[in-house]
Amino acid sequence: MAYAKTATCLKGLLIHPLLVIAICLASYQNVVALHVPHKPTQTYFTSELASPPKSGIFEPIEIPPAVIPHYPFPGKSLPPMYPSFPKTYDPVLTGRCPVNFSVISSITEKTASDCTRSLSMLVGNVICCPQFNSLLHIFQGFYSNRSDTLVLQSAVAADCFRDINSILASKGANSSISGLCSVKSSNLTGGSCPVKDIGTFEKIVNTSKLLESCSTVDSLKECCRPVCQPAISEAALRISGIKTTLGGKNIVGVPSEIDTLNDCKGVVYSWIARKLRIDDANSAFRLLSSCKVNKDSPKPIPV
Repeated sequence: MAYAKTATCLKGLLIHPLLVIAICLASYQNVVALHVPHKPTQTYFTSELASPPKSGIFEPIEIPPAVIPHYPFPGKSLPPMYPSFPKTYDPVLTGRCPVNFSVISSITEKTASDCTRSLSMLVGNVICCPQFNSLLHIFQGFYSNRSDTLVLQSAVAADCFRDINSILASKGANSSISGLCSVKSSNLTGGSCPVKDIGTFEKIVNTSKLLESCSTVDSLKECCRPVCQPAISEAALRISGIKTTLGGKNIVGVPSEIDTLNDCKGVVYSWIARKLRIDDANSAFRLLSSCKVNKDSPKPIPV
């Protein structure tokens, strides 16, 4: 009996250290597992790689051309509301037009956006052609700033006219604008107008009245009670010599005289473009074109 008690005590003494050792080993394994370094995976997210902004003002987001969606079915018409962007490229210029086109880039950009292929085919006479004519008037006046004449020589006009069309096409405009708007390079030459130099023009025309009438064109009054349009017509009539030829009568009926008067109006536009800022001249010329379009539009049939 004493032997049995002794054996039981010995077993208890042996089991206790074994339990302690087991608990310690388990704790050690847990600690080692916690200190195992995490192996990075090969998958990265942009949110992890993005660096915080350096300042509180964010710069505009630049989207590369590769991000712009492309229609997966070439040759077929685009579905409605599918984004489409006109193709742009560097224009090929003649190199014979002595004009820095970057100075009038704002007007060429405006004209290109108003004369895209889809827009020009739908509302060419209302939007595209008035803006294209305005660009030519402004270009003619801008070119005359470097000389004593208000027009371009025929050879230079042909080269510059070709360059203007190339620049517009490179910016996404319809390549057939000149045909659509019935405009030729001869429109930059003054045609049959007898007065083309600045000195003679300013001697014949009341330039103070002309500039006062057309420097600020009222968009609400000009089409109903015109101020600038009569001033341009009067100046064109004076430099055309038609009034003197017809014995003082303001009657123009011969086709050649009508062409001469229209050519002289182009010279008047060129002089005005020299005196106004580019944006002001463009606004004035566009408004005058709008008045003409509204005037020439067919009248509604009375019910």
